Amino acid sequence: MRDWWDRVNGRTPEPAAPEVVLDRVPTEEDLLASLDATDAAVAGGAVPAPVASRVRRITRTVRETLPRVRNLGLGSAEAYAVTATATDYLPEALAAYTRLPRQWADSRPVEDGRTSLMLLIDTLDLLASSMDAIFDAAVRVDANALVVQGRFLQEKFGHASSDPTSPGLGPL
Repeated sequence: MRDWWDRVNGRTPEPAAPEVVLDRVPTEEDLLASLDATDAAVAGGAVPAPVASRVRRITRTVRETLPRVRNLGLGSAEAYAVTATATDYLPEALAAYTRLPRQWADSRPVEDGRTSLMLLIDTLDLLASSMDAIFDAAVRVDANALVVQGRFLQEKFGHASSDPTSPGLGPL
């Protein structure tokens, strides 16, 4: 009704603000499904064994990291890297390689004398070392909490026993 009244009186209505649609943040289940699909893509000899073993190493590390992502901070660069590795970096690297004819990809140099297979292996090694470092950072948060708790209890209850079979309670 207001639009009609404005048109009758020669006024143009203000344009509506464009609706912003943001991409949905993948859930842990989405990430696990993507990892499952990646593992399936390398199963059964679809890629050379060195590629398949590297991919399985990366997917295993990402799976181990997922329950600890909150230790990294949900909006952190590391948390994003875990998500992107599962949903984009790893699947896209594999897809780029598997779109090529196998013999050609494994034998023809494409960059600096390296074949597509060599480039993929280098990429997978980089992803693996990055995911290992992120996993270590995520686990280190819990390990540091254990150290802090141990120091607190040491100060509160006294000295720990040097006997490894002793519960370390000392005199009460």
